[in-house]
Amino acid sequence: MTVLYIILGIIVVAIFWVIALYNGLIRLRNRTQEAWSDIDVQLKRRHDLIPNLVSSVKGYMTHERELLEKITKYRSQAIDEQKTGDTASLAKTENLLGGALGKLQIAFEAYPDLKANQNVTQLMDELSDTENKIQASRRFYNGQVRDFNTKIESFPNNMIAGSLKFKKFDFFEADEKERENVKVEL
Repeated sequence: MTVLYIILGIIVVAIFWVIALYNGLIRLRNRTQEAWSDIDVQLKRRHDLIPNLVSSVKGYMTHERELLEKITKYRSQAIDEQKTGDTASLAKTENLLGGALGKLQIAFEAYPDLKANQNVTQLMDELSDTENKIQASRRFYNGQVRDFNTKIESFPNNMIAGSLKFKKFDFFEADEKERENVKVEL
């Protein structure tokens, strides 16, 4: 009879462990998806600011027309990739867009008349604030991805997580071009 109680106790503990593990995985997955959604919100904000900025700057920056066209192209491409849900290509395009916006901020410094325009200055400040929020959202997302991936890869969690079809999330990473030093040419 005691052996039966021990076996039933082990089974009950195992069931509670699986339930707690499953709930923990669901919680981490939802946090990771929420973190991705936060990135999405900031990217949407960036995409909404860009047309206003480009139209405000166009009249002043005739020499940088190619840069403005690239920004518009990358923005459009990023919006399309957001709809498809392909995080890898979206990350690559967003990195290109971020680089082009960085070049715009550098070019902005070379135009005193442009810097004096309060509308453009406000848009640049908003864009700079948005870039900072995007970076913070990416760091938060990567932290959630790390926690989730660690949980599903750890033993014995990996056996349960694999059988319940939990998949790893990809980190939001900078591409090779973003890792290079920025060249400022005046």
